[in-house]
Amino acid sequence: MDIPVELLAFLEGQMTATFAVFLRMSAFFSLMPGFGEQSIPTRIKLALSVMMTVFVSPAVTPTGELPAVTSLIFSEIVTGVALGLMIRLFVLSLQTAGAIAAQATSLSQLFGGSAAEPLPAMGNILVVGGLTLAVMMGLHIKAAHFFVMSYDLVPHGVFPNAQMIGQWGVQRVAAAFSLAFSLAAPFIVMSVIYNLALGAINKAMPQLMVAFVGAPLITAGGLVLLLFSAPMMLHVWVTAMDGFLAAPTKDTF
Repeated sequence: MDIPVELLAFLEGQMTATFAVFLRMSAFFSLMPGFGEQSIPTRIKLALSVMMTVFVSPAVTPTGELPAVTSLIFSEIVTGVALGLMIRLFVLSLQTAGAIAAQATSLSQLFGGSAAEPLPAMGNILVVGGLTLAVMMGLHIKAAHFFVMSYDLVPHGVFPNAQMIGQWGVQRVAAAFSLAFSLAAPFIVMSVIYNLALGAINKAMPQLMVAFVGAPLITAGGLVLLLFSAPMMLHVWVTAMDGFLAAPTKDTF
């Protein structure tokens, strides 16, 4: 049977547009927290990328003519990687906060074996808890909304501006480390107070080996502080990530 030329052109345009969305989505999804972890098989990531592409494609249909296939592939993949890295910085901030807290409480020598990279046990707990909480609170829906908004920043087939991505990346990295230090602030304050008290006791009683007396105290204090502060830390972290996903162009998280 004969197929109208107009229908063929329409179908070709729709397939190319969907392919462009899939390229950006697959690169974005491979770095997204929770769904893009190294412990998740590649086939699962690919299946999730296809499902998310089908979900968001109707909302991001291009209005103009798309560039050549080669240019389209490179521009969409680079854009997806850049978007994924911006969200991945939140996981980095949680890992950094756990490392700072573990170092401040003399727990950095304890490593968690379930992470792709060796982390202090405190950092591993925070990362697993944060990712679980984010997924339970609808991370995939918020990420889909963020992905749709990304086409307002970088349209279909347009190679991202290097200066814009550079400035945006510097702001995100600075904000990520600021967030990490804020999350670990209770442990830093406790460490300062502990060391000052330990120094005063050592000055008053030089014969007493305060290190052996104080080591169990700082360890127990760090675990107790983690028990009470972890819910608030994860709440602040999820709120910051939700704020970024809702308004990615703000200067701070």
